[in-house]
Parts: sequence; C-alpha cells; structure tokens
Amino acid sequence: MTEILCSLVGLYTYLIIGRVILSWFPANPNGPLGQVVRVVMMLTDPVLLPVRRALPLAGPLDLSPLVVLLFLQIVVQGLLLRC
Repeated sequence: MTEILCSLVGLYTYLIIGRVILSWFPANPNGPLGQVVRVVMMLTDPVLLPVRRALPLAGPLDLSPLVVLLFLQIVVQGLLLRC
C-alpha cells in the first residue's frame, strides 16, 4: 500500500512541475496544449490555490508550487510514507 501512495505522490509531484513549466509558454485555449493545461490545472488547483492564498505576495512570483513540493517531499514522502 505504501508503494502505491509513494507512486501517487511522485505522480502528483510531476504534475506540479509540469504545471510550472507549462505556465512559461502561452497556449491556445482551444488547441491540444490548451486542453493539457486545463487538465493539469484542474488536478493541481485544489492544492495550490489554498497555499497561494495563505502565502504573502512575492511580487510576480508564485511560490505555492515550491511550498507544496517541499511539503510533499519532506513531510509526506520523507516522514509519513518513508519512500
């Protein structure tokens, strides 16, 4: 069971990294990349939006992916699951 949870946390980590990379490139909302962006945002927004609201403003930088990634790596994988 732990292996499955570790794999899911790893997959979610890749989704967040993918979202960060996709944010660097403008995508046509009606194109195939726009559809991918929509799905990735739909999967990551429930975690990133509350963290974004809780963080103080850092100018134009969105630090919420960094905070969530650190939490997933240190707390979830390191302390709870011991992946």
